[in-house]
Amino acid sequence: MSNSNAAIVEISQTANKFRASIVLQYDNKYIDVKSILGLFTTLVSSGKYSLHVHGPDEEEAKKAMIEVFNKYNMEVEVVEN
Repeated sequence: MSNSNAAIVEISQTANKFRASIVLQYDNKYIDVKSILGLFTTLVSSGKYSLHVHGPDEEEAKKAMIEVFNKYNMEVEVVEN
């Protein structure tokens, strides 16, 4: 499995551990991070991503998502409400 495929799988699996809504913004696209298919069609290794996290466990979700993106050297910014 390539590094980007591994990143996509881990991002989706991590997101699915939380009840919070986790949406990735890239350019003008918004993708539900829990949808592995959406990630495959959008995620590229270079680029800047914004994460929108809302829900009961959003603080834990934000930390976990940042860790996964950093692990794969992907730039992500969490948009604060």
